[in-house]
Amino acid sequence: MQLFDVYPVNDITIEKALGSNVWDDKGTKYLDLYGGHAVISIGHTHPHYVKRLTDQLHKVGFYSNSIHIPLQKQLAEKLGKISGKEDYQLFLCNSGAEANENALKLASFHNGRKKVIAFRKSFHGRTSLAVAVTDNPKIVAPVNETDNVIFLPWEDEAALQIAFEENDISSVIIEGIQGVGGIRVASFSFLQKIRVLCNKYEAVFIADSVQCGYGRSGRFFSHDYADVNADIYTMAKGMGNGFPIGGIIIAPHIQASYGLLGTTFGGNHLACAAALAVLEVIEKDNLIENAAEVGAYLMEELKKFPQVLEVRGRGLMIGIELPESLAHVKKELLFKHKIFTGEAKPNVIRLLPSLALTREHADEFLAAFKKELENN
Repeated sequence: MQLFDVYPVNDITIEKALGSNVWDDKGTKYLDLYGGHAVISIGHTHPHYVKRLTDQLHKVGFYSNSIHIPLQKQLAEKLGKISGKEDYQLFLCNSGAEANENALKLASFHNGRKKVIAFRKSFHGRTSLAVAVTDNPKIVAPVNETDNVIFLPWEDEAALQIAFEENDISSVIIEGIQGVGGIRVASFSFLQKIRVLCNKYEAVFIADSVQCGYGRSGRFFSHDYADVNADIYTMAKGMGNGFPIGGIIIAPHIQASYGLLGTTFGGNHLACAAALAVLEVIEKDNLIENAAEVGAYLMEELKKFPQVLEVRGRGLMIGIELPESLAHVKKELLFKHKIFTGEAKPNVIRLLPSLALTREHADEFLAAFKKELENN
């Protein structure tokens, strides 16, 4: 049997990882500034994380949600404390797409409506509802197409107002910082406008924090910069530092009932152990503050390069827009300088490293980036 060939891959096999570095099967060391799509939040194979998972595996690795799982309650308490959303409720699942899927469905259950507002260049996942609110026709199968989604221009407050006036809106879903869309940051005024309109029309504000949440922006949720509270926050990538886990936290006015949502693997013992380890390290090592500080330093330095058209982002979620003539720089960074980065096609380099990234690692990247730009 062959693998179903849907991923364009680099000819690299990683066999070892530690902190912000990985090593391939030839022993070559790489600096990882991508973290496998923003997943590695506390650093590869962090010793506390490894111990937490190993210890849990020796006790019980899995049982379903038909019994008490104290780790779930511990996770909810720790998450509430660190995020500042202690009065919210936690539902655990397995991925970002599943988190967004459940959020959209829960909103519709809550108010009995169907219409959803999403935004151009958005990415919310590949499951049925999540891909329907994703602005990429290439990945939307015919069975996923629906008239229930209204796509609006990014940051267009007038269009947002009209959409609410002319439709019976169930929910608005928005990334605080668009990832796949090119690291585009939602303004404070736009997020506040969404909050005001959702209040007025009794719609549900869904803050997609799958990539931009969990401390990556320098706040726990990037939407927090706008001083608004969403009704539902979705989470996944950095939540388990590589162990598959997702979740939504839900405002207290949205009521639960038996059977409303469900999952087989969500909130299992190992996933909760991984997620607790992540939050414990984030808290102990002040990683949200580190993301803010090192990210601000990186952005300030990147703006000094005359070849760079724009630097966007917050914390350690950074987009570097280059002229199309320099779109090859990402590949050169990987194969010449041994630095993993991401991209938003065709010419935006995305930096999504561990929140524990050091100033020294940032300087290592800046030196390589400078050298590559000078060579072009």
